[in-house]
Amino acid sequence: MWRHIADLPFLVILMGISAVSMFVPAFHALILNDHAVGRAFLYSGAIILIIVAMIAIATAQYRPRDAARSHLWAMVAAYLVLPVILAVPLTQPGAGAADFGAAWFEMLSSFTTTGATLFMPDELPQSVHLWRALVGWLGGFFVILMAVAVLAPLNLGGTEVISGRAPGHGASGAAQISKVADPSERIIRYTLVLFPAYGGLTLLLWVGLIMAGDTSFVALCHAMSTLSTSGISPVGGLQNANSGFVGEAFVFIVLITAISRQFLTRGIGRQRDDRILNDVEVRLAMVLLAFVPTVLFLRHWLGADVAAAGPSGLTELLTTFWGGLFMTMSFLTTTGFESSHWHSAQVWSGMGAPGMVLIGLAIVGGGVATTAGGVRLLRVYALIRHGERELDRVIHPNSVGGSGQAARHLRRQGAYVAWVFFMLFAATIAVFTAALTLTSLEFEPALVLALAALTTTGPLAGLASDTVFDFANLNGASLSVVGVAMVVGRVETLAILALLAPDSWRR
Repeated sequence: MWRHIADLPFLVILMGISAVSMFVPAFHALILNDHAVGRAFLYSGAIILIIVAMIAIATAQYRPRDAARSHLWAMVAAYLVLPVILAVPLTQPGAGAADFGAAWFEMLSSFTTTGATLFMPDELPQSVHLWRALVGWLGGFFVILMAVAVLAPLNLGGTEVISGRAPGHGASGAAQISKVADPSERIIRYTLVLFPAYGGLTLLLWVGLIMAGDTSFVALCHAMSTLSTSGISPVGGLQNANSGFVGEAFVFIVLITAISRQFLTRGIGRQRDDRILNDVEVRLAMVLLAFVPTVLFLRHWLGADVAAAGPSGLTELLTTFWGGLFMTMSFLTTTGFESSHWHSAQVWSGMGAPGMVLIGLAIVGGGVATTAGGVRLLRVYALIRHGERELDRVIHPNSVGGSGQAARHLRRQGAYVAWVFFMLFAATIAVFTAALTLTSLEFEPALVLALAALTTTGPLAGLASDTVFDFANLNGASLSVVGVAMVVGRVETLAILALLAPDSWRR
């Protein structure tokens, strides 16, 4: 039976998982005696599961000519099809009775781990908040799984920086591997390897947040949102939770998994004896985590209003620094959780929040093959090393770059591909900003919303500017543009271009 299910088209399997997942909030609503919400999820899940079963029977014998590119197409199609399915329960009277456009946006935001929302926390039942967090959690695992099972063999998703092959044409040895390892088999194998670690860390963080003072429900939602870097919260953010500093510390520790693939995907496609501290993404993240909070603190300290009282003691000084440190990690990993101590420095300095710093961190993003979005640390590192080498050549034109063949490749071909991606990312920002201005938005909110969507950091829209931008105030056209931007930011432009390249048409 399981073998027959595994042979189905990948998108059909994802649709079935989506339908089965609806039974989780249905069971939760049953426990809370919220029968209207429970029926909305139970009936929606049952009906969709029947439809998926019929589609599975009709497509059981389908075999694609190119399995690798078929799974890449399925990955893109998942962000177009699954949010439509996942939105069905939210349109029911018992579960919020949202119009379909709002429900679609909510589920697309959750599944892409963006975390943007149209609703206030008290406008939705607990089971619906659980559904949002669960969809984000599943979306985060989907991102990691696709990165190692589909994108990496096709030399996409950031691996093109270090592989030495053109994006979309497969990494070295991929042709031989594909003969003995079908993409479906890779997905099954990597799921069995990754899911215990992904689920286990979620469980540990859940227990830790409960011990720190959160209720079981809030702790579970925040734990799933942390692992998926979606920033989804049933109480309006981590700063409104009861866990306080201890809870933020637990979240900070777990967010380390989003700065490098070494933590969750260690040993998959890499040497198992690699030291984590030798990982360039970890080292670059450590530099940012040391430099940015220090600059933020000094900014408030040196630019403080003379009439302000300043920090009252060492405790307030340390909590102010912690607020900057946590926000650096949160936005570097594109999670978007806000520290409860973030505004303490603004109180005694009289200065506003440095929104451009948060935007810059979100653009840099987290690690390759993680749930984080943005440009990714590995690409930024390649550009930095290339810049260093070019400066050396200005001083010593006849010098020869050292550090081995891998480092030379990273500084040359790797930096070239990283620069191409960065230019595509910048062009994409310009396109979506222009598109949003055509929907009657002014330039500043259009730019911030485009960046929030493309970096999959929904809370950025409310923290990157003195003016708070509420997604609920956007019209239908603006929400549609933001939705497309979230898909493009999650899939990445190189993967989309690889699908649209002429080589893929002839296959």
